[in-house]
Amino acid sequence: MRKRIPSTMALTAFEAAARHESFTRAAEELALTQSAVCRQIGALEDFLGVALFRRTRRGVQLTEAGRAYSRQVALRLEALERDTLAVMSGQGAGTLELAVVPTFSTRWLLPRLGAFRALHPEVVIHMETRTRPFLFADTPFDAAIYFGEAGWPGTEAHFLMPEFPVPVCSPSLPGARPDLSPQEVARLPLLQQSTRPYAWRQWFEAAGMRVAHDLSGMRLELFSMLAQAAIERMGVALIPPFLIERELAAGDLMIPCNRSFVSRRAYYLIVPERKAERQALAVFRQWLVEEAGRSHEAVRDAAVAGGAGRC
Repeated sequence: MRKRIPSTMALTAFEAAARHESFTRAAEELALTQSAVCRQIGALEDFLGVALFRRTRRGVQLTEAGRAYSRQVALRLEALERDTLAVMSGQGAGTLELAVVPTFSTRWLLPRLGAFRALHPEVVIHMETRTRPFLFADTPFDAAIYFGEAGWPGTEAHFLMPEFPVPVCSPSLPGARPDLSPQEVARLPLLQQSTRPYAWRQWFEAAGMRVAHDLSGMRLELFSMLAQAAIERMGVALIPPFLIERELAAGDLMIPCNRSFVSRRAYYLIVPERKAERQALAVFRQWLVEEAGRSHEAVRDAAVAGGAGRC
């Protein structure tokens, strides 16, 4: 039974026209005539029975249906292009599409990935950032490195490591100096992380304190953004030291109070059950879990020496 799928040419013309909101610019990009683009989009609208554009004196504008459809078409054409390139390069079986949290992948994973490639040159890893849970069925990802809690439906979760965050700030932040007490840290401007909204509350609780403004302050999504805001003297941030080793070594950041706590969440490798037996994924999983285990021991020992859980 023939599926109701429009032609690839019509979808390509629509995606370009939607992105530019111009048939003329879409035609230039695709090396077609404007009339050819018009015909393709007209045929697509007839196929769907839905108007995708409003024709005006000044050109064309997407309808609400067209705008929603264009987002879905763009994602699927991009995925189809990735799959095609993988097959053309002969990498299909040994290619992994990995969703990663940004700072962890940049500061911890990438510096170690050369060692993995030396052991398994047949495996090619592509990475894209994701900071929140998603459905694997809606994406091309084979696995995800995620910070949070295990338990995504239809997946296996492999523990990597927890976080031991400490306060960090610029040495020139007013009021900052080494060996501050938690009470003195509470008097500094607090930088918040949107993906860990209760981090400061947990840190103060571990120190036996209740702070009324522990949820207040500038809110940023990524550790890299928090680190830069701290460097710019906007406040004090909670960041695991292993993610900011360069900034600490360069003196751009300091640890004013070397106390931490064991985070209630952790880094996991999340693998869909239907893909768990893929050979490329199996060798990457084994290497990653072993590498994270060694790193976890070093991070844990440093955190205990600095007072993790003893605030």
